[in-house]
Amino acid sequence: MTASIVGWAHTPFGKFDAETVESLVVKVATDALADAGISAEDVDEIVLGHFNAGFSPQDFTASLVLQADPKLRFKPATRVENACATGSAAVHQGIRAIASGAAKIVLVVGVEQMTRTPSADIGRYLLKASYLPEDGDTVGGFAGVFGKIAQSYFQKYGDQSDALAMIAAKNHKNGVANPYAQLRKDFGYEFCRAESEKNPFVAGPLKRTDCSLVSDGAAALVLTDSETAKTMGKAVNFRATAHAQDFLPMSKRDILQFEGCTVAWQRALAQAGVQLSDLSFVETHDCFTVAELIEYEAMGLTPRGQGARAIKEGWTQKDGKLPINPSGGLKAKGHPIGATGVSMHVMSAMQLVGQAPEGMQLKNAKLAGIFNMGGAAVANYVSVLEPAK
Repeated sequence: MTASIVGWAHTPFGKFDAETVESLVVKVATDALADAGISAEDVDEIVLGHFNAGFSPQDFTASLVLQADPKLRFKPATRVENACATGSAAVHQGIRAIASGAAKIVLVVGVEQMTRTPSADIGRYLLKASYLPEDGDTVGGFAGVFGKIAQSYFQKYGDQSDALAMIAAKNHKNGVANPYAQLRKDFGYEFCRAESEKNPFVAGPLKRTDCSLVSDGAAALVLTDSETAKTMGKAVNFRATAHAQDFLPMSKRDILQFEGCTVAWQRALAQAGVQLSDLSFVETHDCFTVAELIEYEAMGLTPRGQGARAIKEGWTQKDGKLPINPSGGLKAKGHPIGATGVSMHVMSAMQLVGQAPEGMQLKNAKLAGIFNMGGAAVANYVSVLEPAK
């Protein structure tokens, strides 16, 4: 690969009534440039990841990044969108600009503000990431879509409620040490496993603790070519990237396979010349706990139908053989859609240079895997990162 991360920024994720899409973008763009130690005039191109789909009334947002510094005026700026994988789509677009020689330094920003949206509209907006002719009337919105997936998985492989609760408990425990996380509370397995007034069923077998949060937030990266990165204060290299897009209708595929996820992982690992077991950790797309469970299988950690083994035998804990979501994942960190993929890259880069927050930092993290998913395994992005030598 020819690209490296040389700076980053990240707002806390949460509910921020005093913020706007514009203010969040300006904060992280300004902070990322400062973190990289460069001026706005050094930037050759800007890529903004912003899903929107109705969450923000302002729907022409690429130029909002220019509000961070007058010196960004007249720079190429483009907004990209690919459902919940929008952030990684923006990152990969920035890498392409560098690989093509069109840019030497790219500023990538991901943002979403969701919490100002009335609850009745949130499900409708999120369903825009599904195939409306088939799923447009799903009760519970996108949670309902994944509730159906969970029901199908349970019917085929047995009740996995214990495993889902373990995944939720793991990610909430990890999120306690992440100062950027929206929900920093260790709920424990028993709370996540039991239905209660505070943890009701939301859709199918999925309870509230199985679902990621509605969030506001932003994250940003400064990318450059690997030669330029050698002159910077810090650098994390892309060893591989892969993107596999699948059919939108779930009726055209076996939704329990997450085949696009498998293809993206296979391509990225082959390109990087490594195996899954070589990775130090993975940040994966746990929009719902059942998604993380199926992703264990799709990435090749376990055979099909045996994802529960990975969580029940402790493989994916922070001290396990392949820690999954040491940041707390979308489950604890939050899921401001356009920001999520960029956030995953920031969290991973921090780990690789030893700058993750205390309690979140893994020992000797040398190789990171990232999986960011749009829709129900439709847009599938994998990155493999390593610290610059």
